[in-house]
Amino acid sequence: MIVLTGLLPAPVSAQVTAFKQAVAEAASSDKDIAAFYKANGYKAIWTGAFGRDASRRKALFEAIDHADDQGLPVSRYNPQGLMETLKSAKTPRARGFAEVEMSKTFLRLARDMQTGMLTPSKIDSGIVRAVPYRDRMSYLTNFAKSNPRGFFRALPPKTPEYARLMKEKLRLEQLLARGGWGATVPASALKPGQSGAAVVALRNRLGAMGYIGRSSAQSYDASLQKAVQQFQIDHGLAADGVAGEGTMREINMGVADRLKSVIVAMERERWVNQPRGKRHVLVNITDFTAQIIDNGKITFETRSVVGANNSDRRTPEFSDVMEYMVINPTWNVPRSIAVKEYLPMMKRNRNAASHLRLVDSRGRTVSRSSINFNAYTERTFPFAIKQPPSNRNALGLVKFMFPNKYNIYLHDTPSKSLFQREIRAFSHGCVRLSQPFDFAYALLAKQTSDPVGLFQSHLKTGRESVVKLEQPVPVHLIYRTAYTQAKGGMQYRRDIYGRDARIWEALSKAGVVLRGVRG
Repeated sequence: MIVLTGLLPAPVSAQVTAFKQAVAEAASSDKDIAAFYKANGYKAIWTGAFGRDASRRKALFEAIDHADDQGLPVSRYNPQGLMETLKSAKTPRARGFAEVEMSKTFLRLARDMQTGMLTPSKIDSGIVRAVPYRDRMSYLTNFAKSNPRGFFRALPPKTPEYARLMKEKLRLEQLLARGGWGATVPASALKPGQSGAAVVALRNRLGAMGYIGRSSAQSYDASLQKAVQQFQIDHGLAADGVAGEGTMREINMGVADRLKSVIVAMERERWVNQPRGKRHVLVNITDFTAQIIDNGKITFETRSVVGANNSDRRTPEFSDVMEYMVINPTWNVPRSIAVKEYLPMMKRNRNAASHLRLVDSRGRTVSRSSINFNAYTERTFPFAIKQPPSNRNALGLVKFMFPNKYNIYLHDTPSKSLFQREIRAFSHGCVRLSQPFDFAYALLAKQTSDPVGLFQSHLKTGRESVVKLEQPVPVHLIYRTAYTQAKGGMQYRRDIYGRDARIWEALSKAGVVLRGVRG
């Protein structure tokens, strides 16, 4: 129990007035804190000498002391300075200022624990996620009524994912303290049949990671190939069992780098600290997959292609709600693509991209023979460009709509070969699906006994048609380079857009450090 002898129990009238005036003055720069104290009559919740105030103080300092368990920097909450402020509060006025300082620190920690310490859009313009921030005054109001320790325990995400990430964080910290996975492999690539010191080093490193048992074998045999394959599966690599350049780069990645990915993933999990929906669609951009999740279990999964790593083509991160699908869609070419890609082509050859129609402002198709394309710039080009429904349509034969201002959706594609690539970042930002029909059937199965028949009846008309989802489905476009599996074990992916590197840099600047914890 923290007992602070400088705090005054039951101050007399003059002391009460001085305390209240100090609280009002100190809180004046923070409207939420000011509103809270005005509503509670400027009564202390932190600085009484004993009782519930003492329990609250103790709970706050304990939560600060364990902030690093959440991947948050203890230094951000300045516990030493806060303690000194309390201890030096010898007068009612000083106690009033200490009271508000405690509330400011509490609010910072509470929000950081619940919805993250960083503002996503300030880190990367592609992270356009709306963080579910709670009302700041409600933190103080609810805390004053709650069991203090229980309140702090309830703040972080309660998802199995967050719990497993915390467990992995501790495991990696203990590994880091013991020196990690040992020596890196001194080779840029190795393949089955080879032998020698580099192969032994590969076996030892994979053994330290838990992929293969101890052995005196010095050759790249079948057991080592199997271990490499499992490592490749866990890291989103082509599972051919050959330790090529890309695989070797991932094998030689240190514990510290994996720990950074986990800490970033925990911050990201706090940004989405709200229910995702009993049924929802999850697109992990770095994993190049789209999943349908029902009651926490993956019920459908397909490969995806995401935006190319160019400034105006990266797939953004956000959540929305899928309302309908369009079968046999028309492709309304986005303005940026129309003027930056197709206009230059048509300036060189008016008949370029002849599968596309030009439409004027009144919706009429315009003959290319009547247009002098060289007379227009990106700014002045007056036509919309459309591609009618067909097997060649850039959107394929179906698109899945969750209307949003970023013009992002999921869709089919005629470019099927890209799904065989290991890194599938090629689109203009939308998410292409490898198995769009099966994805549609899985969605429609909730509202019809014959999802295939319903979908195919629309498809066979060749005409554009809309099929509404009777129960709209939340869609979450996320970006995780570290994530867990329900059955246990970690999955790591490459930071294709460099977003996680920027998040780590911001966390580091804010005081987050990698700690090596002795087990």
